[in-house]
Amino acid sequence: MTGTDPAASARLAELMRDEWGRLLALLVARFRRLDLAEDGLADAFEAAARTWPTDGVPSNGVAWLLTAARRRVLDRLRSERVLARSMPLLEVEAGLAARAQRVMADAGEPLTDERLRLVLLCAHPRLSPEAAAALTLRLVLGVPTADVARLFLRSTPTMAARLTRARKKLAGETFALPRGPELDERLAVAADVAYLAFTAGYAPASGDHVVRGELAGEAVRLVRVLRETRPALGVVAADDLDALLALVLLQHSRRDARVRDGALVLLPDQDRSRWHQDEIAEALELLAPLAAAPPTPYLLQALVAAEHAIARSPGATAWDRILARYDELLTLADTPVVRLNRAVAVAEVSGPRAGLDALAEVALPGHRLPAVRAELLRRAGDDDGARRAYDAALALCTNGAEHEHLRRRRAQLA
Repeated sequence: MTGTDPAASARLAELMRDEWGRLLALLVARFRRLDLAEDGLADAFEAAARTWPTDGVPSNGVAWLLTAARRRVLDRLRSERVLARSMPLLEVEAGLAARAQRVMADAGEPLTDERLRLVLLCAHPRLSPEAAAALTLRLVLGVPTADVARLFLRSTPTMAARLTRARKKLAGETFALPRGPELDERLAVAADVAYLAFTAGYAPASGDHVVRGELAGEAVRLVRVLRETRPALGVVAADDLDALLALVLLQHSRRDARVRDGALVLLPDQDRSRWHQDEIAEALELLAPLAAAPPTPYLLQALVAAEHAIARSPGATAWDRILARYDELLTLADTPVVRLNRAVAVAEVSGPRAGLDALAEVALPGHRLPAVRAELLRRAGDDDGARRAYDAALALCTNGAEHEHLRRRRAQLA
């Protein structure tokens, strides 16, 4: 941010984090062009960075940014000589600002949540599911490109190129809601996107934070929006959306206990009195009717999280039931992450050597595989092997809090 006023810069950074997605969705809804909306909003934030530190922060920063972005889009339309054709799609500035405030105040209203519309636009059938998810994370929730890349196990340059191609494929697409089977498919993609966004907030791949509470909370809200619109838009399996909401609630309920004095606190060491019991209760209520439902990946993961939530202490955790859930999950979604988590459960049930044997089947980029291996080697009494595994994990870890945690764990071996 340019300028000399720290308060102005901080306010603008807050608006970029919290309101980018809503503002972008409103602009796309009015102008029907993702490229113009994104460029106009970026120009508006740049203008605010130049002027707010000297002129002062406006009383309604959201409306200021929306108005500035709208003017820049109109300038672009004039230069492209398409303003006359676009006029029926535009509203007067006052009406647009009022609409912005209504959306800000009632963002969860079924069928009128503009960010949900933008999510469904990003879930366009022209895009692969991975491209749709990546574009939504980047545009709607503002997840950094590097973190999106790590979520999909891609390099940052590769993901940046894919995001650019995805934007181009959506150029000129309508912002209207799809109908019928196409809507069903897009809602299913949107559910996957919401969970990926939650993962980016709950366990950030980079930066210094243990958890990005705002992003994780926004992803929980997006799941609620999808679930609430289900009766009107219908078609994503009702049980699966209930299971997904239960899963993110159970994991999100531990957010305060995952940090102590800025440091990462692993599940066995967390103060369970800091878990949000209201969210746990809501999740367990959602899961109760699903006991006899056909298993799905979201349901099985939610049942694993529920085992941790109902255990009064780490030693009371039913690891045998957790392992059985992971065995079942492997038949539905045999992924490296599932195998990694299963190996942890194996170690709890049968000891660290059995867990290490299970890890031998896992191939996963990043630091988490060597980090888990280091912990199991440590528990097995192989300090030299644990040091080497910690070193490998430290070399790959780009999250500051996790890096410090690994460094401390390695130092304890000495």
